[in-house]
Amino acid sequence: MERKHTRDLIGDEVLARDIVNKDYQVILPRGATLRRDYIEKLDELGIAEVYIRTDTPESDEVSVLREETEWTIKETVRDILERHTYHHNQELAELGEAADNIIENILKEEQVVEKVLDIRERSADIYEHSTSICALAILTALKMGIEIQVIHDIGVGCLLHDIGMRYITVDYNDRDVGTLNKQSLMEYRKHPVYGYTILKDETWISDLSRSIILYHHERLDGSGFPLRIREIPQECRIVNVCDAFDEMICGIGCHRVKVYEAIEYLKSFKNILFDGKIVDVFLEFTAVYPVGTHVLTNEGELAVVLSQNKGFQERPVIKILKDKDGNQVKDRVIKDLVKVHNIFIEKALD
Repeated sequence: MERKHTRDLIGDEVLARDIVNKDYQVILPRGATLRRDYIEKLDELGIAEVYIRTDTPESDEVSVLREETEWTIKETVRDILERHTYHHNQELAELGEAADNIIENILKEEQVVEKVLDIRERSADIYEHSTSICALAILTALKMGIEIQVIHDIGVGCLLHDIGMRYITVDYNDRDVGTLNKQSLMEYRKHPVYGYTILKDETWISDLSRSIILYHHERLDGSGFPLRIREIPQECRIVNVCDAFDEMICGIGCHRVKVYEAIEYLKSFKNILFDGKIVDVFLEFTAVYPVGTHVLTNEGELAVVLSQNKGFQERPVIKILKDKDGNQVKDRVIKDLVKVHNIFIEKALD
């Protein structure tokens, strides 16, 4: 599978994932062949990227949630949050079921808990982002041995953590909020307070879930917002890590970056901004180069990532597509970078 920009499509590519609109209606299903008129229509609809099948059927991608489960939960989250108005909070309690659905799906998929996951950079709104960090935080908490009821509260907090964003007018998509003028930046940094204020008197939501809403942008060194506190509950620190990572690869409040760049950021600020133990747990299941990523090796070869090696996230199994001279490789050349010690990935390619 390969992510391609719509402008780079030439026709006859086969979709690896459904193309859906903002209301989660399928425009083109997985397996459809892209004709030129389809591509033009996608461009008109503002769909910038699609996933297409590659010639690497042997690839082994592992996702946090099954695709159909992920879309169902995202649609539920979007529907509930978009219907919400400031003083009508009871419907938000339904998100507890969505959190439990994510927990249940992760627990029954053994490979999700045991393998390295292919988490990809992408464009996303706050609803998809909230669903994504919910799954990541739940998986992190499970690996840390946290009890299920607490994990449920973490999940609910994640699904609601950015509800305050619906009450600000600042443009934060694929934009570094640090470049905003003082007034806009102050408004953006109030969104955790707005979210907390909406729910502070509700009896159906736990204190922990409310704390996650208020503290998800706080940092260990006191440089976060809105309160600039240093003493952050462990469960909130889990969300801090997952939220920061997913924001970077989605472009929410910052310019979107590649997965390996987000990973380097977490490593660089481990035990400074983020709890080092939690970062280590998170990185244990996060692939540096997701399956389908095109990479350049130190020998100048162009390759595509086929699968991951647990415990060696920077050394996946790759298939060589072009040699160092740029010639297409006709034979099937597979290199397991755990076994081939003199080859490493120099960079990921767009």
